[in-house]
Amino acid sequence: MKKAVIYSKDNCQWCERVKQLFAAVNIEYTEYKYEVDFTKQQFQMEFGGDATFPQVQINSKHIGGCKDTLHYLQEQKMI
Repeated sequence: MKKAVIYSKDNCQWCERVKQLFAAVNIEYTEYKYEVDFTKQQFQMEFGGDATFPQVQINSKHIGGCKDTLHYLQEQKMI
C-alpha cells in the first residue's frame, strides 16, 4: 500500500480533489496544513518559491501538484 503526504491549505479546490482521489484509490495519507503545520517560508524552502498547493509526496517521493499526482497514479495503473 502506498503512503502519501499532502501539504494543503484551506479553501483549496485542488487540495480537496487530491484527497478525494486518494480516498477513491485507497491511498492512506497524512495531511499537513498551511499556517497550522508549516509556514510559507518552510513551504517555499521545501518546494520552491513558485510551488502551488497542494504538494504531494508518495512513498517519500515528491510528486508535485494535483495534475502531477493524477498523471503519476495513471502511470502506476492505479486509476
